[in-house]
Amino acid sequence: MKMIVVFEKAPRLRHIGHLDLMRAMQRALRRSGLPLRYSQGFNPHILLTFAAPLSVGMPGKREIMEVPLEGEVQVEEFMAKLSAALPPDLPLISARPVDDRHPAPMAQLAAAVYEAVLTNVPAGLDAAIGRFLAQTEINVMRKTKSGMKPSDIRPMIYDLRLTGDTLHMALALSEKATCKPDLLLQSLFDFAGLDRPPMLITRLQLLGEEDGVLKPLENL
Repeated sequence: MKMIVVFEKAPRLRHIGHLDLMRAMQRALRRSGLPLRYSQGFNPHILLTFAAPLSVGMPGKREIMEVPLEGEVQVEEFMAKLSAALPPDLPLISARPVDDRHPAPMAQLAAAVYEAVLTNVPAGLDAAIGRFLAQTEINVMRKTKSGMKPSDIRPMIYDLRLTGDTLHMALALSEKATCKPDLLLQSLFDFAGLDRPPMLITRLQLLGEEDGVLKPLENL
């Protein structure tokens, strides 16, 4: 069996990189005493996977990892044992057992929801968002293995709106297409001719796609 686990990476840990986060989770899992599944070979390791790495500097409200187990474990026991081994800034939110044949969260990933809290909102930003989204194409220069190349990110923007001092975004995040929030925001502020204010970007939720509809990945 496997556990699909939802956890938070609190703002205080936002500068911890993905490899450090993975090592912290592996240490906590070993301390938990849960019946974990390990890889074979000379250097066995926990077969732990994450749906999507977080960028350094970004907190995550509902991050997802998959923990393979050797035997049956009740959700309550899993949550209690792993929570006791984790630091306060990596709290567990939920866990759900699935069959080993269940698709990996990474394979189901389609998009992510973000918020960016601005220290100040430049005048004219709200109106600029409407004009920005009215474009049929939004071409940006994206870094690839073969160098910088133009890319149209308009089809990758599912939501972009301003409420008070907060920008809300839903952006493609998959093997086929990914639009990072920093790339979108730089394109938006360049288009609007506005200076980009300091802001804290948080990933709120990961989404999968079912029957053409984006849904919370943790429920798929």
